[in-house]
Amino acid sequence: MLGLEVFVICLLFGALTHGQTTECSKKNECPIDLYFTIDTSETIALQEPPPGSLVESIKKFTTQFVNELRDEEIRGAVRINWNIGGLHFSQEQRVFSPIAPRADFIARVNGIRYLGKGTYIDCALTNMTHEMLRTASNPKALRFAVVITDGHVTGNPCGGIKVAAERARDEGIRMFVVAASKNVEETGLREIANSPATVYRRDFMAVDLSQGRAIIHDETIKRIISTMKHLAYTECYSVSCLETPGPPGPKGHRGQKGAKGDNGDPGLKGERGRPGDPGIEGPIGQPGIKGEPGLKGEKGELGAQGKKGVAGIPGRNGTDGQKGKIGRIGTPGCKGDPGDRGPDGHTGDVGERGPAGTDGEKGDAGRPGRTGPSGPSGDSGPKGERGSPGSPGIPGQKGTPGTSGSPGGRGEPGRRGDYGQKGTQGPDGPKGEKGEMGSEGLRGLAGESGNKGTKGDNGLPGPRGPPGASGEPGKNGTRGDPGDAGPRGESGPLGPKGDPGRPGFSYPGPRGSSGERGDKGNRGPRGSRGDCGQKGAPGDKGTPGDPGEPGPQGEPGLRGPRGEGGRDGDPGPEGDPGLTECDVMNYIRETCGCCDCEKRCGPLDIVFVIDSSESVGLTNFTLEKNFVINTINRLGSLAKDPQAVTGTRVGVVQYSHSGTFQAIRLDDPKIDSLSAFKDAVKRLEWIAGGTWTPSALKYAYDNLIKDSRRAKANVTVVVITDGRFDPRDDDSLLTYLCTDPSVDVSAIGIGDMFDQIEENESLKSIACQRDGRVLGMRRFADLVAEEFIDKIETVLCPDPVIICPELPCKSEPAVASCVQRPVDVVFMLDGSERMGLENHRRAKEFIENIARRLTLASGQADERNARFALLQYGSPTEQRVAFPLTHNLTVISDSLAAVNYMDSSSALGSAIIYAVNNVVTSGGSRLARRNAELAFVFITDGITSSEQLDEGVSAMRRAEGVPTVIAIGTDTDEEVLRKVALGDMSAIFRGADYSMLNKAAFFERFVRWIC
Repeated sequence: MLGLEVFVICLLFGALTHGQTTECSKKNECPIDLYFTIDTSETIALQEPPPGSLVESIKKFTTQFVNELRDEEIRGAVRINWNIGGLHFSQEQRVFSPIAPRADFIARVNGIRYLGKGTYIDCALTNMTHEMLRTASNPKALRFAVVITDGHVTGNPCGGIKVAAERARDEGIRMFVVAASKNVEETGLREIANSPATVYRRDFMAVDLSQGRAIIHDETIKRIISTMKHLAYTECYSVSCLETPGPPGPKGHRGQKGAKGDNGDPGLKGERGRPGDPGIEGPIGQPGIKGEPGLKGEKGELGAQGKKGVAGIPGRNGTDGQKGKIGRIGTPGCKGDPGDRGPDGHTGDVGERGPAGTDGEKGDAGRPGRTGPSGPSGDSGPKGERGSPGSPGIPGQKGTPGTSGSPGGRGEPGRRGDYGQKGTQGPDGPKGEKGEMGSEGLRGLAGESGNKGTKGDNGLPGPRGPPGASGEPGKNGTRGDPGDAGPRGESGPLGPKGDPGRPGFSYPGPRGSSGERGDKGNRGPRGSRGDCGQKGAPGDKGTPGDPGEPGPQGEPGLRGPRGEGGRDGDPGPEGDPGLTECDVMNYIRETCGCCDCEKRCGPLDIVFVIDSSESVGLTNFTLEKNFVINTINRLGSLAKDPQAVTGTRVGVVQYSHSGTFQAIRLDDPKIDSLSAFKDAVKRLEWIAGGTWTPSALKYAYDNLIKDSRRAKANVTVVVITDGRFDPRDDDSLLTYLCTDPSVDVSAIGIGDMFDQIEENESLKSIACQRDGRVLGMRRFADLVAEEFIDKIETVLCPDPVIICPELPCKSEPAVASCVQRPVDVVFMLDGSERMGLENHRRAKEFIENIARRLTLASGQADERNARFALLQYGSPTEQRVAFPLTHNLTVISDSLAAVNYMDSSSALGSAIIYAVNNVVTSGGSRLARRNAELAFVFITDGITSSEQLDEGVSAMRRAEGVPTVIAIGTDTDEEVLRKVALGDMSAIFRGADYSMLNKAAFFERFVRWIC
């Protein structure tokens, strides 16, 4: 019996063992969808000469990658099979292969042609996710993607890289990121790759260009394929027949704290809450609005006369307000509409005397007026004209002889008489004996006149000679002609009073003839008012009349007596310092330009040809425009009339791919001043397309120089480029400007945004193979260095004539006036202990004054004018957004008043990263306007932690920020300031202390710089 049981048990065990072997031998199918996303923008195409070669190398890398893929079994348990698709992108995306078998994919890779223009990685990832879901080979397939790019972006129209990559990961796509070459933006690449980055990013590279030729990086292909196979085996391998539940494992160690996650999506709208408890009684409400006028009532009876009201209590004297700040000079307003007729004025003063009127009828005799007071005695009238001589009188009797008069006083010496004529020479006297040598004789007579000699040099003054002996008195000369009448002398003093004369005899003369009737006299002055008459008797009482309409409002009464003096007021705040002599001169210089030195270079036509392609980048393009403006600042004023034969004219051509050329013409009638030219340059916007340099040179000559050049003007062309250009362009046009020997060409070669060196041979062709006309530099920031602008100034104007007025103050660099262009300004305020509370207050006041000075945007949809944001920062974890980007002046003013001084340390790098992620962008969407310049304004001395500073500057570059630094004081870190300003030293505003911020010269120059 026992043996039978053992047999049955063994039989059952054998059956179970046979069933498990059959199930465990089954292979697990593991389909894999692999998608290639390849960057073929201009940033890729221009990294290897000739342009586009790197794209061809990436195609070879992709083909070699796919050839390494095999449908195979892994460890005898998992069978994998591959299906592959792909797209390439720049600003647009093109699917070159849907998900298909390997052979079909390889045939379609060869048809890729690079697109050029900008780089929108977020849109490429979004399109990749859509295609992998739409054309999936199997619903259960594993999804892998290989993204080949350099991480540089020119825009984020699809929400940003981080959002697009997270969306792909949510769909189960594992993304490996491969750098196209060594010139990459690593931060952008790590945002794309899955976590951990050591697996999905590592140091993967498609093509190695470091050895001067393209080398496919095989190691990258092997590592990625090995990782995908391992992940496929892990995901697909499952043997349920051997699965037995094991005991629970030991509790693992606590993991590290994870990174801070992104902001979550808004939650669902909550349910409506229950009604709240009744609230307490509210305060008494404000008076209601005035109601509509009621209907006119019936006429009432005449009321009794009211009593006189009690006099009101006199009001308290108000305290004197604080003296306001000096306002800016406003622009003249437009002519207003004619105003309503004002009330009649007071009686005016007596007018001037009118013309004589016609004789009126004789009026009734008036009552005699009161005698007026006697007027003051008048001034003596002018001496009358001399009367006509009267008729001769009867001869009087002969008077008694007068006594002899006393001798008169000695008169004043008379004028020196004219020289008499030269006398004739007398006869020779008898020869005398030789006497002893006498004393020095008198000067001899003049000799005969000789021929006129040449004029000698002015001699030194000789010693004064001894006085001559007095001559004998001369004889009286003949009477001279009467001289001209001299001026009338002043009246002499009154003589002594004479003796009274004898009474004379009077005889009546004959009656004279009647004179003619005189002219009518002027009208006499108006008589004074007569006395009032006696009061008349009271009249009979009249019948009550209807109540009259209310009279017009009376005129204001006379001013009351001056009240008693109030108590002394509290001392007011310290007033702003007055303008110094230099401030006044700077204000005049900036307002009218009449005090600037004038530099004259003769007739000169200058054309700048600047690169606006994608490889330049927005920040570098802004530096190109600043270079043009700073260079023209050095050359003095422009020709007021573009058609004038003298003076300087300037033109600009910015270019990218074919058909995108834009120009400021030499003969543009609107460019009649330096300010107008600067405004036009500021309006140029980055094109961010391909690079067609040869065609741009032809365009510049044919459209700006050929037909508008002046006969006597020197023509100079300055070309700014990195030397590389699209291979589809005609390279024979590189020497197009050299066909005209009168055109002087200078080529400035600059390494592009990837630090690639310039193509020297292309630059030499542009500069007509002339030595010294190719100027090379590594960075665009070197364009605005003072030393380089000095060199260009010498090239453009080798022999200037400079005329300067004598001024006591040094001139500040000129900047263009505001043109209300779109600008989003992010102020970065240092809240460290080095700032100090008082300086912190002055910095806030400066920001508010800037906001009031600039024209703010009218709303969120306004694509012009300015918006402001403020971030105060301290330690690496202390960043406070006082207010986000806004156009509301009330919000700006109230938020500034609420900002408290941190009094902390300083970590500028962390603050820039925080500002980019929370002020410029938020949740993957850009808050700054895409058409506006993004200006970062740093108020700091540069003394800050170096931690994450490079990352912060890189984040500002990616956000297309243009920096401006306000450095106050002498204790500054110049290396940090230069790094934050991206090397542009003209973007650093300096001041001795924080009181400089609101001085007129500093304030106005900063406003015109930022706007």
